Amino acid sequence: MEQTLIGADDTWLLWAFLAGWAAISIYLEQKYAWASKVTGAIIALVGALILANLRVIPTDAPAYDAVWTYVIPLAIPLLLFQANLKKVLNESGRMLFIFLISATGTVVGAYIAFFLLKDAIPNLAIIGAMETGSYIGGGVNFAALSGKFNPPGELAASAIVADNLLMALYFFVLILMPTLAFFRKKFRTPYIDEREREGKRNENTASDYWKRNDISLKDIALASGSAFALVALSFKLAEWLDEIIPSGENASFILNLVNGLFGDGYLMLTTITVIAVTVFSRFFESIHGAQELGTYLIYIFFVVIGVPASIPLLINNAPLLVVFVGIIVLFNMLITFGVGRLFNFSLEEMIVASNANVGGPTTAAAFAIAKGWTKLIVPIMLVGTLGYIIGNYIGSMMYYVFMNM
Repeated sequence: MEQTLIGADDTWLLWAFLAGWAAISIYLEQKYAWASKVTGAIIALVGALILANLRVIPTDAPAYDAVWTYVIPLAIPLLLFQANLKKVLNESGRMLFIFLISATGTVVGAYIAFFLLKDAIPNLAIIGAMETGSYIGGGVNFAALSGKFNPPGELAASAIVADNLLMALYFFVLILMPTLAFFRKKFRTPYIDEREREGKRNENTASDYWKRNDISLKDIALASGSAFALVALSFKLAEWLDEIIPSGENASFILNLVNGLFGDGYLMLTTITVIAVTVFSRFFESIHGAQELGTYLIYIFFVVIGVPASIPLLINNAPLLVVFVGIIVLFNMLITFGVGRLFNFSLEEMIVASNANVGGPTTAAAFAIAKGWTKLIVPIMLVGTLGYIIGNYIGSMMYYVFMNM
């Protein structure tokens, strides 16, 4: 293992970095206009990437494993407390349509990329499934599907690097789009026009959105307790179903598919949480602070996914993965903006929908907050949380499609 300034066994130092850099990223996003435009998620990811490549922090450590094992499962239900399906369908129907169009772009891109590169990249069915899920719901889905398929270590690390690099590059493209005359001329831009009329073009709205909330000890207790209970119930139920539903070489395609869908802890977690939130909506909506707690945990995850991004590792082991992921992103973009223009969606709606697919609802909401597109924040957060569900399911199903291609 390569020598780094902070060793892999320096658990408390690494946790101090993970929690501290996540906090600094949020602080910068809310304090400075430039950081708000870049978004705290990208700051968290890129900062970790730079320090890992400068060998300040290790690219692999038990502290990182703990984030994947405990932090992500707890973050998922906390962020899904808003995912009342009735509310999503009633309040965000238009945004749901463009989000699903964007997700279709990801699936088409993944299928074409796999067809072109299946003979050149080993274990591409697994990586393709993970990237499909990742670019429909964000990095949380990558984590969930990585835990499900357990790809070889170096290939998984290279896939994370490719995923993160393309995600960061694409976010910069999305940031530039509203500033370019070509896109302003070809697409409707009502939210940008409104901001310019009000003279608020360069203001930082991240701090306004994440203003101090009325959060009590009871809220923290109910949010945390509910999240732990949902994780425990979901993982145990999935474990039980995994044992009773046949799978493996001797089982049929349908049984393997059913086992993969219902015997997976992350898929069960998202499903049970959404059912609980929809059925007991009054209880979950009464809990303040769940979004704040879940978002902070996701920022710790953004730091962690930047850590394994060793550029030399990617160049040496799997440069074609960048091409593979690039094709997926390209088709997501082409189909989102092509079909979106056909149905007269605004440029802002298409940007946040594509962002929610590639980076998840947290990054999309952060983007809308940073740009001051306040009317899009709640719809994209509601719709984007569905990406946690459908992304995991579609990624799992694409694995079986790829295995039979």
